[in-house]
Amino acid sequence: MDRRTLLKNASLAALALGAGQLPAAVADQPKKRLLVFTRSQGFQHDCVKRKDGELSLAERIATELGGKLNIEVVCEKDGRCFLSKEFPTFDGFLFETQGNLGAEKSLDGAPPVPPEGKKALLEAIEGGKGFVGCHCASDTYHSAGDAFETQNPTVRDPYILMLGGEFIKHGKQQNATMRVVDRAFPGIKGQSDFKLYEEWYSLKNFAPDLHVILVQESKGMEGFEYKRPDFPATWARMHGKGRVFFTSMGHRDEVWKDSIFQTLLTGALSWTLGRVIADVSPNIDKVTPGANDLPRRTK
Repeated sequence: MDRRTLLKNASLAALALGAGQLPAAVADQPKKRLLVFTRSQGFQHDCVKRKDGELSLAERIATELGGKLNIEVVCEKDGRCFLSKEFPTFDGFLFETQGNLGAEKSLDGAPPVPPEGKKALLEAIEGGKGFVGCHCASDTYHSAGDAFETQNPTVRDPYILMLGGEFIKHGKQQNATMRVVDRAFPGIKGQSDFKLYEEWYSLKNFAPDLHVILVQESKGMEGFEYKRPDFPATWARMHGKGRVFFTSMGHRDEVWKDSIFQTLLTGALSWTLGRVIADVSPNIDKVTPGANDLPRRTK
């Protein structure tokens, strides 16, 4: 690709990022390296299934988005990668994972993440690497305790502490509203509230320092899981020196192909990898004051 085309792609990326403008043309910045990890223990989403040895849909789209941002993308399911010689060369990570990644068996037949690998990942993020979690990244490394109770931070899984929230349950796929509460975050500027047909997660164990970007509007949703006040669905936070982003979107193939989702991921990758700046001051108490009011099960 010639320099003119690279600069054109950089300009398009800058427009997509909105207020978080690229400090310089992407082509003139050092290439970043991103590890996309998609191991699935108990349930494998269609978007991360590989067929005939080819990359999955989610992996292909992440690779394409990375290419527009001068990011080299490596896709892995083998949990041993976090202890490899290559691991320190990555600037950030994108997860669409599910379950206990340290379990021996997985639906994709991939080796587990050793305890030392999990520790290496969390230390890398805390030390300044970026992290983007999509959908079932919150259904990964669960905290001990009842699913419909908020756990004390002292007993939450360290991965959940890093991510900033945890999956409880989902109901049937349905249309629901995403309310945009930060219209300046990279990749979302100019976006109004929107409806999307998706498998929506009910979440808990929110970090108190979340900077909420999109709010799940629970009113009108079908299912016990959503009988609660509005709660965070997409957020950003700092974890030590590392930048962490999560969105509950990303179950359906159609969502991965959706322009709103892809543009949001473009902003998330650019912010977590340090390409753009954004204000991620905590706002969870202001925009979702009832976030920790969970559904109550009845016998």
